[in-house]
Amino acid sequence: MSAASVSAPVAAPPRRAVDVLRSYLALTKTRIIEQLLVVTVPAMFLAERRWQGGTLPSAWLVVAVLVGGAMAAASAHALNCVLDADIDALMKRTRRRPLVRDEVPRVHALVFGLVLGAASAVWLGLTTNWLAAGLSVAAIAFYVLVYTLLLKRRTSQNIVWGGAAGCMPVVIGWAAVTGSLAWPALVMFGVIFFWTPPHFWALAMRYREDYAAAGVPMLPVVATPVQVSVRIVIYAWAMVAWSLLLLPATSWIYGVVAVVAGGWFLVVAHRLHTAVRAGETTKPMKLFHLSNTYLCVLFVAIAVDAAVGFAPLVPALLP
Repeated sequence: MSAASVSAPVAAPPRRAVDVLRSYLALTKTRIIEQLLVVTVPAMFLAERRWQGGTLPSAWLVVAVLVGGAMAAASAHALNCVLDADIDALMKRTRRRPLVRDEVPRVHALVFGLVLGAASAVWLGLTTNWLAAGLSVAAIAFYVLVYTLLLKRRTSQNIVWGGAAGCMPVVIGWAAVTGSLAWPALVMFGVIFFWTPPHFWALAMRYREDYAAAGVPMLPVVATPVQVSVRIVIYAWAMVAWSLLLLPATSWIYGVVAVVAGGWFLVVAHRLHTAVRAGETTKPMKLFHLSNTYLCVLFVAIAVDAAVGFAPLVPALLP
């Protein structure tokens, strides 16, 4: 064979800057960040109106918290991608992530996540207060070290306790406004805490084979469908009941929305359980999508309630 007949390897064309930027943006899981920020602003509205006795937080403070919160969440998600690259490659739902496709060097993603985390803490400390900054660091550390490294691959309770990191935006927003923590912030924290298992277990029911292939012991992988649906119903009831604890800090606006939206969620959760128990074809993604809507509606109600400023139902419990 002549040398001329041997094709020389063709170098891959350099990636465009916009494609590189898109890959780094994908590391941050922007859709999840949007959801986290949706609950932050209402918590700030409630803190200013009901706890501080003001009207609404300044636009600058809201922007500062959203920017810092977005950077903190992006940091946690990027570091999660670094640590989970091996199992992401085994799951159909995640195998197109940047590290799996070698679009971003792993060390670059690690540095990117760490820099974002440090920048978010400094930003929040300088623009709000250091309590909010410390809580953001705690949220990143909990998500990466406790959930991703310790719980995710070891226990079916991974999302129950690991999901606490996703509850932190409400307390960060509250702390940014008040410089402290109080019981309404903990109630909002608890709503998201109880919301997280039904949300993710519904998703895991749909992608059970993915999690099983990756060796991740999500509850639907290690328990029967009936056991999963029973726990979804239990956490759904806990979530709705816990949401009513916020009534003393809100007016009838939030009360009506909490009862109606909560009842809607419970009906769908019970229908899923009934279908599973009867051995019928189930649509867990219906509950998954509803859970996103429920959380958004509930926290929008908190924001509207605070903005309108009607008298709270039990004002004696407020400062």
